[in-house]
Amino acid sequence: MLKVRIITAVALAVGLWISLFVLPLHWGLSVMGAAFLVGAWEWAGFAQLNRTSRLIYSAVIGLLMFCAWVWSETTQHLVILMGTACVWWLAAFSWVGFAPQWQNRNVTLGCGVIVLVPAYVGLARMHVDRGVLPPMGLVLSFLLLVFAADVGAYFVGRWLGRQKLAPRVSPGKTREGAMGGLALVLLVAWAGAYRFNLAVFEVLGLACIVGVFSIVGDLTESMFKRAAGLKDSGRLLPGHGGVLDRIDSVTAAAPFFVLGVIGLGVLT
Repeated sequence: MLKVRIITAVALAVGLWISLFVLPLHWGLSVMGAAFLVGAWEWAGFAQLNRTSRLIYSAVIGLLMFCAWVWSETTQHLVILMGTACVWWLAAFSWVGFAPQWQNRNVTLGCGVIVLVPAYVGLARMHVDRGVLPPMGLVLSFLLLVFAADVGAYFVGRWLGRQKLAPRVSPGKTREGAMGGLALVLLVAWAGAYRFNLAVFEVLGLACIVGVFSIVGDLTESMFKRAAGLKDSGRLLPGHGGVLDRIDSVTAAAPFFVLGVIGLGVLT
């Protein structure tokens, strides 16, 4: 299984690099949008919708993504959108911790909007304005932090994991794994701050928030999957499940990262 996961991860990494740095800008945004539309299809599965209803839901998400993209052209509107998403993720943090069993189909579908739409807009805006981090760009910098959290948690959890992090939601996740993920995030962030001559403490603080909420995103998706009786959100990615299983951490961490880089003056 690990070999399959690695092969799929490498293929995804190559595809990501092509989307960010090879394809024309509008094609890169389109590929990003397509991934989120697949995510919308999978999210509709949490509410156990049929194929026709899933298509309609995905189309609505796509329309909302476009409208939010247009509306967020000004920094003020972008901050409002990302701030709203951050409030939701703070609430999701409490939901996962205290009442994961509370589920409702309509609420689930509504949550999909606030999970997917702001995250897409945040990534798209960072892709258009790569900030002061060429040639990497803000999107890749952000994704490196999220991937570090995932990789660190996976390997440290397998090696040292003993204490369950959220057994009612995701029995396989451990506190030791979470700490390992955060440690790797901070290491990557420190290296980035040193490389690009950024304020170290501010960057580490933002990286810590990104790491924490990447875990919250993972747990939140697990909460919805568990309520729907699903092991994976889909079967599109061998060894990884569905697209949502790969972008769940991204959806939660992206709004915080966007607000952070705006606050640091990296994204204007």
